[in-house]
Amino acid sequence: MKKSMIITGWVVLSVVLTACDKYLDVVPDNVATIDYAFRTRSTAEKFLFTCYSYMPHYGAPEGSGGNPGFVAGDEIWLTPNNASNAWQIARGNQKVVQPYTDFWRGGNGGIDLYQGIRDCNIFLENIDMVPDMEEFEKNRWIAEVKFLKAYYHFWLLRMYGPIPLIRENLPVDADREAVQLFREPVDTCVAYIVRLLDEAAADLPDRIENEVAELGRITKAIDLSLKAEVLVTAASPLFNGNADYTGFAGPDGKPLFDAAPDPGKWQVAAKACREAVELCESLGYKLYYYQPQFSQYDLSDTTLTEMSIRNAVCEKWNAEVIWGDINSTSNTIQARSTPRGLDPDRSDNQSTLSNLAPPLKIVEQFYSNHGVPITEDKTWDYEKRFDLVTPGTESRYDLKPGYTTASLNYNREPRFYADLGFDGGIWYGQGRFDDKSNDLLFVSAKRGQPASVINPNNYSVTGYWPKKLVNFQNVIGSGNTYTVQDYPWPIMRLAGLYLLYAEAQNEASGPGQEVFRYIDAVRERAGLPTVEDAWTNYSTSPGKYTTKEGMREIIRRERLIELAFEGQRYWDLRRWKEAAKTLNQPITGWDTNQEDAASYYRETVLYNQQFTTRDYLWPIGEDEVISNKNLVQNPGW
Repeated sequence: MKKSMIITGWVVLSVVLTACDKYLDVVPDNVATIDYAFRTRSTAEKFLFTCYSYMPHYGAPEGSGGNPGFVAGDEIWLTPNNASNAWQIARGNQKVVQPYTDFWRGGNGGIDLYQGIRDCNIFLENIDMVPDMEEFEKNRWIAEVKFLKAYYHFWLLRMYGPIPLIRENLPVDADREAVQLFREPVDTCVAYIVRLLDEAAADLPDRIENEVAELGRITKAIDLSLKAEVLVTAASPLFNGNADYTGFAGPDGKPLFDAAPDPGKWQVAAKACREAVELCESLGYKLYYYQPQFSQYDLSDTTLTEMSIRNAVCEKWNAEVIWGDINSTSNTIQARSTPRGLDPDRSDNQSTLSNLAPPLKIVEQFYSNHGVPITEDKTWDYEKRFDLVTPGTESRYDLKPGYTTASLNYNREPRFYADLGFDGGIWYGQGRFDDKSNDLLFVSAKRGQPASVINPNNYSVTGYWPKKLVNFQNVIGSGNTYTVQDYPWPIMRLAGLYLLYAEAQNEASGPGQEVFRYIDAVRERAGLPTVEDAWTNYSTSPGKYTTKEGMREIIRRERLIELAFEGQRYWDLRRWKEAAKTLNQPITGWDTNQEDAASYYRETVLYNQQFTTRDYLWPIGEDEVISNKNLVQNPGW
């Protein structure tokens, strides 16, 4: 039966890095039968890469398979003319008829991940047919596909909650009852995903040795890091004893969520995080620190710190990147994150699209220069954050001397200046590398200035840009050329894993040296004092870090800042059950149509978001629920 099945769902991968051509080969067109696909090693390898091809595009805010984490929440806002499927979710327009970014069946910006799972099953059921492979290589390929199968199930779980598990494909002559699949309880889903990851880990290489041909393929370090993320997600409030879903059950009456939280899940998650951290560190993964490439310039400590922050994302395959996705690179997102008219010598250049805009509440989440929230810093006047200030040379590496800006942009932490572009903010790089020069690029965004609302599609609606995503060696050329230093999207960085471990350890045991060790390592790279020093000396709540609840708030804030603009915030807010509070706050920005500073720096409401309990789990397409009587819809839909 398997030999006569038609192979469906071949997805052609685009060639994005020439060094990885072999990795990107797929099964050729018009290959029809399973026995042909597994006739030789080379044809089986093409099927292996087809299994990879369903990977969501982490570095894409929109488009087929794009990461909804960018614009489905509140981290990035768009111009009205750039509305996308995921942005419809942010604006409260999700629907049950042809849902936006449908990863259950594909469509409206989503990929059919169940088709991806089915192709993974085809591979696992037939790889033993290949006659000319060494056993160790065959086992490695099996492990990679088990990982991908687990990963696709995890993506669905994170979006939809309890899901049907496709342990194996049904035969083509299965009767109607057999294909009426049930959603399985959350804990069952998590256990199955973890089992697949455990099985895969045994036969995966610790890390890639043949980097030219294989970077981007799954390793044991990636596997253990994903396992840590899965278990932290399972221990988090959305999935761990969520009382909002009391009574949510399948047609057989079996509850799909446990009614009471299980604190033991945090112990399990902390153990998994520790194992992942220990393996990664033993393999040489480490937090990235920038090593200057232009020895003729004696860069300031300020610039060096901010370049360490930016390049942890933008320098491809640096020592911090545990998992980079070569099928999701950064060319477009960099153009969309770069202000127009940044280089006055190229002010007519139209290739910097300039339309990804962080709202003011994201701007406010970054710490003060003392490493605590601006609402807590006893030396930072939060009530006067919209007042005007004209900086002198004391802030010349971050703010244009003599250029009036808002106090909100003044005396902030290094990640603020590394991550954000804004009116009057210095934009280091782009061909100008001497940070002592008075000729560094800076953003000018008020009405009539180069980065202002000139083109209805290509401007920032808030007055801010995610500079963190833009490689400092990009070059804005003549005409409409923009030479971009592309990089594979960093799906997993060591900093993110460190903060997962700190979170799990705090939930399991409360604050302690193991918690402080990893969060402080991330803060040190960001040029900040330790949590203890910062809160003790500058916070209006100096003892916050000494309690589990206080440390929980600190760790969550640290994670939102460190991983800002990497497509993680939306998922974290959901798993913490913080989205109903945070995503009901208005989206605001500066009054970008004004010419003078006093009028420009006024907070303007762009949109009033609404998020209800039902929005934590996405709807399953109505036609799916109608055609499968065992498939219950998510609550509220």
